[in-house]
Amino acid sequence: MDFLKKINTKAKASETTGFGTSASSYGGRFINKDGSANIEKRGLTFFSRISWYHTMLNMPGYKFLGLLLAFYMGINFVFAVLYYAIGVEYLSGIEAGGSEWLRFGKAYFFSAQTFTTVGYGHISPSGFATSALAAAEALTGLLSFAIATGLFYGRFSRPKAFLKFSHNALIAPYRGGMGLMLRMAPFKNNTLIDAEARMTLGMTIKDDAGNMVNKFYVLPLEIEKITTLSLSWTLVHAITEESPFFGFTKQDFMGAEGEVIVYIKAFDDLFSATVAASTSYTFDEVVYGAKFDMMYTESPDKTKTILHLGRLNSFKEVVI
Repeated sequence: MDFLKKINTKAKASETTGFGTSASSYGGRFINKDGSANIEKRGLTFFSRISWYHTMLNMPGYKFLGLLLAFYMGINFVFAVLYYAIGVEYLSGIEAGGSEWLRFGKAYFFSAQTFTTVGYGHISPSGFATSALAAAEALTGLLSFAIATGLFYGRFSRPKAFLKFSHNALIAPYRGGMGLMLRMAPFKNNTLIDAEARMTLGMTIKDDAGNMVNKFYVLPLEIEKITTLSLSWTLVHAITEESPFFGFTKQDFMGAEGEVIVYIKAFDDLFSATVAASTSYTFDEVVYGAKFDMMYTESPDKTKTILHLGRLNSFKEVVI
């Protein structure tokens, strides 16, 4: 099917999305579900392309802690090898007897004590080479812990929009017609105010010359800004005669290549900073003929509103 004919001619394409128009140059989705750009950069060396600071701040917590542990164990192993190469006999307190593995193990734990500047005193360096190596290791340990402390602080203090998005977007009945809907909810005990939302449609279609191109359309929302985002927020794009989705059927969504990109910006009063979040929905993540279930209810004692985060992705099919 020629999806150029399915795009409403009243819908105006946007040229300010920042994405390219050549469909043959793009692979996969434009934006990943976590909001990151689906782009792999090449042409420079690995160390020229990567920002270690951003990488350490953005990686999951278990990877961050695992990397710190691996670095701690690895750097102590390197220094233990150097102590062993100089001679374990220059580490006063290590007995001459015993297996080589036991002597190396004691050199390793001496390295750990020096690296952390604990210095129990049971083992001490003797000789210029061993003392110089111990001094260098102590300096390395101080610098390493200073960097690790800064990264820990950065991870905890970095402003972040603690928002979860529904896994699916829905095509549901809306005011006598149809609407594209998706839902989000804050999941931390922070307060977001002056929240703004934008929604963009990206589609791969044929132009007049028969070439496959990427076209982008701004999708107007029923409500684009709210004062406080404390409960769930369902973004609704009404499918009117001006919408690029006007006339689309369930089969069109199944056969076309498209992606709905969502951007959220809000002010976090705790951080006193503006935070942002984004995600996207490919057409195979759009459910045609469904509506979301209610997420919040009144508490049994009628004193609070309960937000059921487990219902964020809950919906039921409806007849259209």
